[in-house]
Amino acid sequence: MEIESATMADADRLASLWVDLARDQRAHGSHLLAEPNRASVREGLARSIVTEGVLVARTDDGEIAGFVEFAPETVSYRQDADRGVIENIYVRPSHRGDGTGSDLLAAAEDRLREGGADRIVLDVLAPNEAARRFYARHGYKPHRVEMEKGPESDMHSRED
Repeated sequence: MEIESATMADADRLASLWVDLARDQRAHGSHLLAEPNRASVREGLARSIVTEGVLVARTDDGEIAGFVEFAPETVSYRQDADRGVIENIYVRPSHRGDGTGSDLLAAAEDRLREGGADRIVLDVLAPNEAARRFYARHGYKPHRVEMEKGPESDMHSRED
């Protein structure tokens, strides 16, 4: 398995893998629609490929086993840390458990650190326990917690 920069020739296949990722994440409560986002995701991945923000794990026969998309954080607020962001990471089910995800994550972290990041952040859906365990094994700890509710669960009263 080789970890290398993605090329524009990979963009359509990467968009398909992102659709698989989004479809999988629906089981964990994601609101992202997989197929309806294919075109915009392909466009975003193409931009990230041009800026060298996508790495692929390529098998000996040239198949993409997984990918990671990453970038320096761009915020308008001044902070005391320069952060890099792991935007997406996905490993095809047939390659899970073989170190591909760890290799992709480590390679993206290295690139972000080389670019000046002293902190690396990523999002994971709270119900996705397997992903949370994976990131915890790699030293990630909760930093912020996003909370959500639907209107049907509104328990707030005016007396609160």
